[in-house]
Amino acid sequence: MMAFVYLALAIVAEVVATSALKASDGFTRLWPSVTVVIGYGLAFYLLALVLRSVPVGIAYAFWAGLGIVLVTLVGLVVYGERPDPPALLGLAMIVGGVVVIQVFSSVSAH
Repeated sequence: MMAFVYLALAIVAEVVATSALKASDGFTRLWPSVTVVIGYGLAFYLLALVLRSVPVGIAYAFWAGLGIVLVTLVGLVVYGERPDPPALLGLAMIVGGVVVIQVFSSVSAH
């Protein structure tokens, strides 16, 4: 169970880092750049802990899928980026894929 707590924290750290990456303006702004480095460092450390007990494919599916959706939400709220209908469909498919893995896959660490 701790693996999924670590995974959730890793995803949050990655989303914060990715959001700060845009704010860093190509690493020309100090504090957003510092946030990027710390956020990704923490995210990868936590992901490494997750991989002790969760298969890499499953962990990465959650990491990437939920990260994409959450970064899109941050983009919408913070940066005013509005996804078009095909983007929303793609995001729904990503979420669906993560749900299928969690609910139906015997490889997933339930």
